[in-house]
Amino acid sequence: MAIRFPSILHAKHILHRSNSFTKHAASTSIDVPKGHFAVYVGESEKKRFLVPVSFLNQPSFQELLNKAEEEFGFNHPMGGLTIPCSEDIFVDLTCRLHEL
Repeated sequence: MAIRFPSILHAKHILHRSNSFTKHAASTSIDVPKGHFAVYVGESEKKRFLVPVSFLNQPSFQELLNKAEEEFGFNHPMGGLTIPCSEDIFVDLTCRLHEL
């Protein structure tokens, strides 16, 4: 059984996380590259991720969006799309989605 470091390293190019929430709290759409959107992920401390819009077509990502809708409706506490799951689960899912 091999450890799959290349997919994790490759995912860092696809999935970008901000270094600090306060730096990006007042971000505008200029900070989001074309073909991506920002989400906030985490249980206690929320971290900002930029993900490709192509993930919106994936059923597993749509399940996360459904959880967000159930928990927050359209009133997201961070002012942006907040996904209610741990950072580890989110990164694992997005790494798997990129491999598709």
